[in-house]
Amino acid sequence: MPEGLVDVHAHVVPDWYVEAAKAAGHTTPDAMPAWPDWSADAHLEMMDQIGIDRSILSISSPGVHFGDDAVAAELAGEVNGFLAHLAGVHAARFGFFAALPLPDVGAAIAEARRTATVAGRCGVGIESNAHGLYLGDPTLEPLWEELSAQRAVVFVHPTAPPSFDPALTGFPAPLLEYLFDTTRTIVHLAMAGVIVRHPEIRFVVPHCGSVLPAILSRTDLFRLAGLVHSVEGDLGWDRLWFDLAGAPIPDQLGAFTRRFGTDHLLYGSDFCFTPAFAVDLLAKQLDAEWPDAGQSWREVVAENAAALLSENG
Repeated sequence: MPEGLVDVHAHVVPDWYVEAAKAAGHTTPDAMPAWPDWSADAHLEMMDQIGIDRSILSISSPGVHFGDDAVAAELAGEVNGFLAHLAGVHAARFGFFAALPLPDVGAAIAEARRTATVAGRCGVGIESNAHGLYLGDPTLEPLWEELSAQRAVVFVHPTAPPSFDPALTGFPAPLLEYLFDTTRTIVHLAMAGVIVRHPEIRFVVPHCGSVLPAILSRTDLFRLAGLVHSVEGDLGWDRLWFDLAGAPIPDQLGAFTRRFGTDHLLYGSDFCFTPAFAVDLLAKQLDAEWPDAGQSWREVVAENAAALLSENG
């Protein structure tokens, strides 16, 4: 009997969180037209429509840190309390990735520890950068040590880079900047040796690896030529996990599978920032154009998610 379909890239947007974000200047999320509507009932309805057995909920960009450490720590606690409540009321359908108030490393460690044994927690969620702090920064090493001790899943979600200015192109950050900022931070993480130094941490990279498959040969070239500082040897690319959020069919998935295969591939809807009709459309594209005729994408990602989450809720 195949495992059920698990959505590892699914977001909550409660009204009180939107109010807090707007009060801090985030009138729209990363220059998108508006904040999406969300409710638990609508989320469950979407899951039933697509055939998703369980969603691992998280907060999206811009996260919980809007500039004040104390306020961020408090908001992280409120978000995680809300997520834990949902995972309690709908235990069979929802789990969650706990929000961490980076770049305050001490507060992030405290929140990771506080939520470590909360029912329904499947790991932690962090943004690709926290006010310009990228994931290979040495100041984050105490956090990685804590998450390594927890054998945690770390879901990395993109956010706008610190230099983002929508006036330059007129594009919202999710169109291009999310993909590049994800790639930037994962390369930073790998070259700093975090992935190989902490093999107990399972990092989940969104959007089918973003631009990573396209730049790995370039990364190898720059390392070989001594043009970048990097740890020696294996960077740990094959230890990463990846979700299918976004629009991987027909262009992106081919490049991804040539480099990474499908053993660590997971499903992601990106609901509610991706509306239910688009989630349905993307799932049908995967149904129609999945490259492996021997096993459906649903079976592949369900088995992978069961392996990933076996120790984390």
